[in-house]
Amino acid sequence: MSPSSASRPTDARARVDALDEAAALGRRWLPAEVLVRADAVVERARRRLALSGEHTVVALAGPTGAGKSSLVNALAGTAVARPGILRPTTGRPLAVLVPDATQTAPSAGLTPGHEREPASTSTRDRPWRRRARAGTPASTPPAGPHELLDWLEVDDRTVVDPVGSPLSLATGLVLLDLPDHDSVVAEHRAVAERLYDRVDLLVWVVDPQKYADAALHVRYLRPLAGHETVVVLVLNQVDRLAPDDARACLADLRRIVAADGLAGARVLGVSATTGEGVDELRALLAEAARRRRAATDRVLADVRSSAEAVVEACGDAPRQSVPRQARAALVDALEDAAGVRAVVEATRVSSVRRARAATGWPPTRWIGGWRADPLRRLGLGGARRSPVARRGTPDGAPDTSATRRSSFPGPGAPARARAALAVRGYVDAATAGAPDAWVLEARGTVGAEDLVDALDQAVVRVDAASGPDPRWWRAVAVVQWAVLGVALAGVLWLVALAVVGYLRLPEPPTPTWGTVPWPTVLAVGGAALGVLVALVARVAASVGARRRAAGVRRALRAAVDDVAGRLVVDPLAADQAARDGCRQAAARAAGRR
Repeated sequence: MSPSSASRPTDARARVDALDEAAALGRRWLPAEVLVRADAVVERARRRLALSGEHTVVALAGPTGAGKSSLVNALAGTAVARPGILRPTTGRPLAVLVPDATQTAPSAGLTPGHEREPASTSTRDRPWRRRARAGTPASTPPAGPHELLDWLEVDDRTVVDPVGSPLSLATGLVLLDLPDHDSVVAEHRAVAERLYDRVDLLVWVVDPQKYADAALHVRYLRPLAGHETVVVLVLNQVDRLAPDDARACLADLRRIVAADGLAGARVLGVSATTGEGVDELRALLAEAARRRRAATDRVLADVRSSAEAVVEACGDAPRQSVPRQARAALVDALEDAAGVRAVVEATRVSSVRRARAATGWPPTRWIGGWRADPLRRLGLGGARRSPVARRGTPDGAPDTSATRRSSFPGPGAPARARAALAVRGYVDAATAGAPDAWVLEARGTVGAEDLVDALDQAVVRVDAASGPDPRWWRAVAVVQWAVLGVALAGVLWLVALAVVGYLRLPEPPTPTWGTVPWPTVLAVGGAALGVLVALVARVAASVGARRRAAGVRRALRAAVDDVAGRLVVDPLAADQAARDGCRQAAARAAGRR
């Protein structure tokens, strides 16, 4: 065997593995019929490659009355099959084996020309059913095709003597006479169709009356498109036609077969009765048996056909990357759905409120305390959560057992609709060129409730009220209390002077600042300075609140972006990678470069 021929089974196994990989990657999305076919091809190909590679299984298939059994006898040069008058003629498949000359030695227990069955049953397949002709001794068939015929479930087996036989050059040939594909018995048709998928080389035998039968071409030949190396068309009974008519029929058959996708298939004219063309067909089969490539060619053709269907089901080559604006639009819409704007505004207002409480004029601070903290009202400014709630689980996902939900109302219908449209737009951008089945599956990857719940928890995990108060708040508070003390001292001084005057007591000397008494300066100046400091602090607090709100918005956007990544972007990227891998594996299986 040449190195090139030795490498073909290895290449076939690699392509079978590639088809199996493609089916595994696309199991969620591939159409059922494509997936079932791929699985069947993988199982059948692996089994055939594991069996005898020294034997070539050739099946004669065709309709009732085409003369398959007569042609088998003509090829074998002896009556191994029984042509009959009643229809259906062939009810069970018959195997004709052409062994090597050394396999017919007495030590092998073989008597050429008789049907065989095994001395013991196979451990992997069902036992043979004894069906020996009267007076025919039973013995063990050649060891090579034993498991192969078990797998094919062909029980009737005849061994021809290679010495002096017309098939002497076809060593390793296993010739099958199959039931009619148009048999009135459903069981016969089922057997024939099962073997059509398993044999190495299919010889379709037709006659001048039925060679253009639509059922034959639509149901059996067109599905074999691309299998021209392992399909042969034989127009039998050409002896019934004039030479010109025979040539016309053969030309018409070639035209029809080419339309079926088998332009390279060989088309022969034969006559089992006169022997015309039989030698040519026999030589073709002998060459196939000698080259021992038909089994691998059939496997490669089956794998290629199934892999092309997978490639087509995968659609165009996937987009390498999703446009950035698609993700930005997705995050913007999810921000609206999560109520980020409300949280950011509540953070700003809450920060201003806390700043006024810390730096405002002490006598008027209590007024702001009557207004509820907007973060607390949203359920975001209460007691601190545990470290586990902040950190999440070790893999980075939120710890749903430790987190709590916000209490602000959920997104309204417009925000939900915009979020849904954004998710769908991102899905469409990520699945551009994919078939409808893949797009619909991708759209259902993320549930709306899961997304809304994840967004709510993301908002809760961002502690909008966290972080230490600015140091200047404490400094201003000290100043405010000092100024208040000065103002109170001035007021008390004035009260004391008023009491002295009311009691008509001698008025003590009162220092002045210019013409204004110091008690008045202290009282009025302290109050004015306190209000002024409060106003300046309020302006500074507003600036600081906007900065804090901006920081919270960045944190919230990062949290929303993380949710979008975990629940939308990453699953779609995984799906895209799976589709890409499925398409690449199928392309390798199909033999594409």
